[in-house]
Amino acid sequence: MGTRGQARSFAAGEISPELFGRVDLAKFVTGLALCRNFVVRPHGPVRNRCGTQLVKEVGISAKRTRVIPFSYNNVQTFAIELGEGFFRWHTQGATLLAWTTWSALATYEFGDNVMSGGTLYTALFTNTNDVPPSANWASLAYSGAVTYNRGQMASSGGTVYYSVQGGNLAHAPPNATWWYAMPADGTYQIPNTFTEDELFDVHYTQSADVLTLVHPNHVVQELQRLGATQWTLSSPSFSITGANIPSTVVATPTGAGAITYDYVVTSVSTGNAQEESLQSASATCTNDIAVAGQLNTITWAAAPGAIRYNVYRLSNGLYGFIGQTGTTTFVDDNVTPSTAFTPPNVDTVASGTFKPAAVGYFEQRRWFGGDPANPQTIVATRSATESNFTYFIPTRADDRLNARLAAREASVIRHLVPVQAVLAMTATCEFKISSTDGGAITSPTFSAKPQGYIGANNVQPVVVGSSVVYAQAAGGRVREMQFTWQSQTYDSEDLSLTATHLFDDYDIVDMAFARAPDPIVWCVRNDGTLLGLTYVPKQEVAAWHHHDTDGLFESCCCVREGSEDMLYLVVNRTIGGATKRFVEVMHTRRVTTQSDYFFVDCGLTYTGAPVTAISGLTHLEGKTVSVLADGSVMPQQVVTGGALPAPLLNPSSVVHVGLPISADLQLPPFAAQIDNGMGQGRNKNINKAWLRVINSSGVFAGPSFDDLVPYAQRQFEPYGTPPSLITGEIEIVVDPDWSGTGQLCVRQTDPLPLTIASITYDDAIGG
Repeated sequence: MGTRGQARSFAAGEISPELFGRVDLAKFVTGLALCRNFVVRPHGPVRNRCGTQLVKEVGISAKRTRVIPFSYNNVQTFAIELGEGFFRWHTQGATLLAWTTWSALATYEFGDNVMSGGTLYTALFTNTNDVPPSANWASLAYSGAVTYNRGQMASSGGTVYYSVQGGNLAHAPPNATWWYAMPADGTYQIPNTFTEDELFDVHYTQSADVLTLVHPNHVVQELQRLGATQWTLSSPSFSITGANIPSTVVATPTGAGAITYDYVVTSVSTGNAQEESLQSASATCTNDIAVAGQLNTITWAAAPGAIRYNVYRLSNGLYGFIGQTGTTTFVDDNVTPSTAFTPPNVDTVASGTFKPAAVGYFEQRRWFGGDPANPQTIVATRSATESNFTYFIPTRADDRLNARLAAREASVIRHLVPVQAVLAMTATCEFKISSTDGGAITSPTFSAKPQGYIGANNVQPVVVGSSVVYAQAAGGRVREMQFTWQSQTYDSEDLSLTATHLFDDYDIVDMAFARAPDPIVWCVRNDGTLLGLTYVPKQEVAAWHHHDTDGLFESCCCVREGSEDMLYLVVNRTIGGATKRFVEVMHTRRVTTQSDYFFVDCGLTYTGAPVTAISGLTHLEGKTVSVLADGSVMPQQVVTGGALPAPLLNPSSVVHVGLPISADLQLPPFAAQIDNGMGQGRNKNINKAWLRVINSSGVFAGPSFDDLVPYAQRQFEPYGTPPSLITGEIEIVVDPDWSGTGQLCVRQTDPLPLTIASITYDDAIGG
């Protein structure tokens, strides 16, 4: 008996073998038994993943390293390399440099830094072939007469140093207290205090040009961008407001009396928030201003940055507001204090020992949680401030927030995720932080309601639209939380339910989300496998695919570059018997010519005049590599002495060299309504397959991966040119192989693209 099967869509992605008997499921019809190094597109097709381009070896190859995203604007984005004791920056597939060696061939713009004769110079004007020092260049050599601020650079003895403290005067490098020696190759690198074991527990959030970093072993850190090559790492102060406290307050009586009057003054700062300072030291005098003509005059020294001042008088144990002035003098002629308005107080929770584990922004506040001293306490700054933890008596709507979550288990707060509300996630429970009256969250309206009892691990969740995707605390699964209007709660669903084989007995160690060109949640598994989830919740698309390489994936992040979100990775590879970790970026698929396709891992590209010899491959020493030269697939070679040992067959202008990628796809076992058992228990044999492909090459198909037949692709192309990419339906007659499953396998090993829109095949069914 013969029948025909068809896979019109692969939108369910790779499904667990435990579901192969569930032929009644829609995901069985659109699912795959194997989706390795293929990416599922939201609308159904699959295509082999692009290769990874080498960016740079990490700062310390012997130790684990992490990448996290930073986006200053739509143009300036970085994958920040977070290593033990250092930060580095990568963008557009390259590493940020603090300086380059001066060259007569280069044109320099204002602000460019160069090294010449062991001294660092910065360009004052655009110039070419102007040897520093000159009027076009300013020396950045260390000077004991200069006060260096944190983040500034200076050269001394041929080494470039970074000032790690502000107010650095007359502390000559090398002095580890004041200076940090930067790498000799010009890489821009600044120090941090995180250890290798702490890197993957660092949580972060960004506001404008400030990246807030938290870890329960460290006080809060702010990584701030002051310029392209001027970044600083510092700890914010949470014990003061943004306004300066008035000083030298004096109360002078006019008249006589035995009543003691006690005054304090605060300043109101400039800026959008117009923060009020803490109260000054008090000033007292004796008088009786209830007597006609008698008064007290309060004076003080001007506070820097103040635009006006508030004056308070002690009444029944509270300082009550009696007036405001734009000068440094106020006259109290028996004004009645209003204790409805009092000076601000500082919350002591954010003291010097404040070490939260979670951070986020919501409703113009910066939120923290998980401090080891108060593991279930959430605190948030005053509205429209970054570090102001002040509050008033009586309470005001914009006061800082301080609340302890009452839970069945004393689990530390691991994440604070802002969506429609704030989701506070612990190892055992998920809370929704919202307002009781539907408005902004304030101290009187603060509400914390449990949404579920699943728990999250310590990997920072990602937000996809209005959904939160996070790694489950136990069991290795990945879940989503979405708000449901029916229950008015955030429900948690298992996104890995149909692909449990990819998660059981594993853990997720890092996670990132790429919005374009396809929405994909990327997850790094603890065994070095990279998992991808093509995820469009509104269309109920959640398709898993997994990816491997000659090495182990260890970290990932996504940053916008142009119109795409680029996936940056840290990959652990063994080169020449030694561990090497590299920062690599997955290459774009948006190219205009066949020669520009990039489907090799840890690869590099030569572009220029036609050549036959390729070198500069020391990072792949001893590895078998694939080669694409001007769009033609060359024989694989083993890198020797940092070069390809054999010349290319033809001189080529665009050559990609890197580790081979094997992309495998396998359909689920064949099932058809030919009997009451859907054909199960019968032997099957695939005779022929038709694949609808788009801009594809290098297709192999067969009943198993050990028995594949190539598609004969070359047709009418001129001799010496590569076969053209194919778009349309191709037919492959496969080798017969009777089995009980009738599964079709497809493989692509060439460094060229393959996109499959659908598969149709003839399957002979035994009796």
